[in-house]
Amino acid sequence: MKLKKLTVALTITLMSTTILSSLNLAVAAPSARELMEAVNARDDGNNGLMEMEMILIDKKGKQRIRKLKKMSQDRGDDSYSLLFFLSPSDVKDTGFLTYDYDQSGKDDDQWLYLPALKKTKRIANDDKSGSFMGSDFNYSDMSDPDLDDYNFTLMKETKVHGNEVWQIKSVPKSKEIIEETGYRQSVVFVRKDNFVVVRAVRWMESKGKLRYLDLKKLEQIDGVWTPLETTMTTKEGKRTLHKTVIRYSKVRYNQELDESLFTVRRLEKGAN
Repeated sequence: MKLKKLTVALTITLMSTTILSSLNLAVAAPSARELMEAVNARDDGNNGLMEMEMILIDKKGKQRIRKLKKMSQDRGDDSYSLLFFLSPSDVKDTGFLTYDYDQSGKDDDQWLYLPALKKTKRIANDDKSGSFMGSDFNYSDMSDPDLDDYNFTLMKETKVHGNEVWQIKSVPKSKEIIEETGYRQSVVFVRKDNFVVVRAVRWMESKGKLRYLDLKKLEQIDGVWTPLETTMTTKEGKRTLHKTVIRYSKVRYNQELDESLFTVRRLEKGAN
């Protein structure tokens, strides 16, 4: 499981803050950076298997539904994931492999397999701001950000879906990161009790457009807080341009998954 000493240390800090606050003593709250570190360090399960449904909704409300399956594995602090599209036929056996490295400064590796061309494309950094398979998620959204690339500001404490959250502003330190991710800045809302990002607003590189992430359904499975329904909506002003809904089902952790699954060779064999 992806657990770090930081999580324990931050939990103790938060508990101590609560206790000392009750004694009317002045204490320093965790910084925005510390909170984002806890988000990245959160236990997201290991050796996971799940099914997915991706619904693409255009501005007229027309829907396209895609079925997928996903496998994931942690190796130390690094995360590996493999996605396969199962249907419809025009995307069947398309695969996406991600190596999400924890080391600061080390670029994540991503590959997309296109069965119609029998070709695997490595996603270069310059391409990570592009749409993932026509969805409202960029390739950069498919892995955790390198926190050293951002400046964070704790804006305030508020509530989302009835849960207490921290509202945190995230601004890239360089134009290069803006171009790589496709976002000029973000505001994220982190639940206080489990460090899950339940909402986010992202200012896209193309001015006037924003993306709104909303976690609609969250449950504990095998002790792991697991998102089961997420939406990402692209808007220009009040006008919705496109929307993506992702639903997860049959989520299982602690499965027997061999490391050989998470390779380009396996990616090119398709879903079967």
